[in-house]
Amino acid sequence: MMLARPRKYSCSHPMPSALRPKDAATLVLIRRDRDPPQVLLGQRHGKHAFMPNRYVFPGGTVDPTDSRVRPATPLSRHVAQRLERACSPARARALAVAAIRETYEETGLMLAKPSPGGPPLNGRKPWADFAARGLAPALDVLDYVARAVTPPGRPRRFNARFFMADAIAVSGEIQGSGELLDIRWFSFADALALPIPQITQLVIEEVARLLESPPAQDPARTVPLYRHRHGRDTYSRE
Repeated sequence: MMLARPRKYSCSHPMPSALRPKDAATLVLIRRDRDPPQVLLGQRHGKHAFMPNRYVFPGGTVDPTDSRVRPATPLSRHVAQRLERACSPARARALAVAAIRETYEETGLMLAKPSPGGPPLNGRKPWADFAARGLAPALDVLDYVARAVTPPGRPRRFNARFFMADAIAVSGEIQGSGELLDIRWFSFADALALPIPQITQLVIEEVARLLESPPAQDPARTVPLYRHRHGRDTYSRE
């Protein structure tokens, strides 16, 4: 699949470069039963300081409670080991939980399976909604596909992990919370024609590559790492 080259993204609200990136997680949901495959994107509100009006995947920062959530299933071994190259096992699990939580909060879709051990987290939203259905986050269906660190000078900075999952594993109906607007499924070509951040384009290209040539489930597999070093944007693998 031939995809467009990355586009530059500039921010109109520069901030001090010393701003420390926050851990964040994003979920790339793919409809593989469509020809061509489709990806779920929503448009950020125009009043957001960070990437206003841009189409993005659902996601957000890790919440302190994410580390205490009881998932229905753990991360697969190969995914956990890839994540743990840059964080602790507990942080790896919290990142995966955050991706699922943020996706539910922003789109109404649950990536979950029946819970074998009670509610994910007693009395806390949005996990009470999962518990009401006897569900908890399904970490085993996640693949870890990329990491990106927001460059200095942005109004928000994130150390973001991008997970991918097949939409067949989600339940519920799309319903926005106001965080994302116009939440829809797009073909990859249509997604690349939208006003999207450069990192969203790069991740779509990586996902397209993975779908065309599925890699072995191997802990040694590397993932792209996008960051700004020595005054320029860099690409490496970790």
